Amino acid sequence: MLNALIFDVDGTLADTESAHRAAFNYAFEELDLGWRWDDALYTQLLEISGGKERVRHYWSQVNGGIQAIDANAVQITIDRIHELKTAHYEATVNDGGVSLRPGVLRLIEEALSQNLRLAIATTTSPVNIAALLRKAIGPDWRHSFAAVGDASSAPIKKPHPQVYLQMLEALQLDARKCIAFEDSSNGLQSATAAGLATVITPTKYTRHHDFSAAMKLVDDLSGVDVAQLKRWHEEYGAAHGERGSSS
Repeated sequence: MLNALIFDVDGTLADTESAHRAAFNYAFEELDLGWRWDDALYTQLLEISGGKERVRHYWSQVNGGIQAIDANAVQITIDRIHELKTAHYEATVNDGGVSLRPGVLRLIEEALSQNLRLAIATTTSPVNIAALLRKAIGPDWRHSFAAVGDASSAPIKKPHPQVYLQMLEALQLDARKCIAFEDSSNGLQSATAAGLATVITPTKYTRHHDFSAAMKLVDDLSGVDVAQLKRWHEEYGAAHGERGSSS
């Protein structure tokens, strides 16, 4: 039996990455770093989960010697970049520059009407989640989700399954009772490592990833309803010998 849906945020609930890239570039310009991430470079950098981790990885490529000399100064700069970037991203969301992907809100509403529990499993920051869902769902968005896992509670980034394991514990559900929704290979690895059947809705930044371990791969959720999810889930459980998925 399907009891819960667990959603990633960036790229899954909303196609946020272009807005994140623009926000990073804004921060780089504000700090006069001389950096600019274009689409091709950002696609590569998205292999690294987490905004600060992404900046640190890039810093090591372009300024590795400085990092070796004064790691504390590097961290201060990274923190400032992320602070400016987050503020710019939140302003973009508040101005309507980011919206939920097709079918997401309808599926959330249908799932709630059928007493499915919802959770969020992301390694983005709490302020990014709140900005997006406050704009898309309303000020009481948090009431729609039984549990929320983010960078503040799950410091080990995807592809590690920490955030999904935390959400399963918070929901007090076996993984076989849930479906995860992701858009990237790191997210898929994280979800499947926690034992979750996963629906993938890729973006332009992730279409080249390996999604062979996914339960289903669809362009978006516009044609997906709860009845279909239950069929996929039952078929997936049967194919994998998971008797608990249909009990």
